[in-house]
Amino acid sequence: MSIDPTYYREIIMDNYSYPRHKELTDDKEYDHRHMASDSCIDDITVQAKIKDGKVQDVRFDGQACTISTASTSILTHLLEGKTIAEAENIINNYNKMIHGQPYDADVLEDAVAFEGVAKQPNRIGCATIGWRAMEEMIEDYEKEHSSDQKEEASK
Repeated sequence: MSIDPTYYREIIMDNYSYPRHKELTDDKEYDHRHMASDSCIDDITVQAKIKDGKVQDVRFDGQACTISTASTSILTHLLEGKTIAEAENIINNYNKMIHGQPYDADVLEDAVAFEGVAKQPNRIGCATIGWRAMEEMIEDYEKEHSSDQKEEASK
């Protein structure tokens, strides 16, 4: 895929300057993960409301560098309303892109702006911190609900 660096820089700067969903909630239906980097200023909390097999809402807050803030901002609006399977597909393709592997750009939308991170290994942690939080929360949701399904099947 041919990247227009100026266009992608604009996407990143817009999501850094005006991050989407950058506010936490006290709603107990949200799972949350605190994530911090050892090598950068990134120290964020990501919250997700996952219910009935869908990512209903994602939000975050904290202090983070440009790459971390922008990538997490894009994550919040990209995953909102997606099924667990769709969210996992998006996260999987994002991780492939970040690590320089073949990926499906169509599912990533604005997240493709981070394709260049694959050439900057020191920025991978910044570009994936919010995404790793979502992976953990989805894994927990699946574990919790697979045991619920097993209980239902045994009744």
